[in-house]
Amino acid sequence: MSDREWQVRLGITEEDERTRADAVLELADQRFHGVGHAKRAPQDPSVPVIGQDLAASRALADLSHQLLEAAVRRIEDHEGHPVRLQG
Repeated sequence: MSDREWQVRLGITEEDERTRADAVLELADQRFHGVGHAKRAPQDPSVPVIGQDLAASRALADLSHQLLEAAVRRIEDHEGHPVRLQG
């Protein structure tokens, strides 16, 4: 059995009504950087945690997509032909 632990760094910056999140995963042979944004509408009350939640979830979703694409490329390299993942 082999155990692995990956640590994702998630940084959040806020400026006025805009929030940005950066999710970074560094592996031995690859680095992934997901980015997410949120923008508060002018008429909405200022609740920073909502923008943080949205931006962070979008950054993690971006990171997830990059990891999936990297896995597909590795499978294709191993198999020697294009693949399409199901589910």
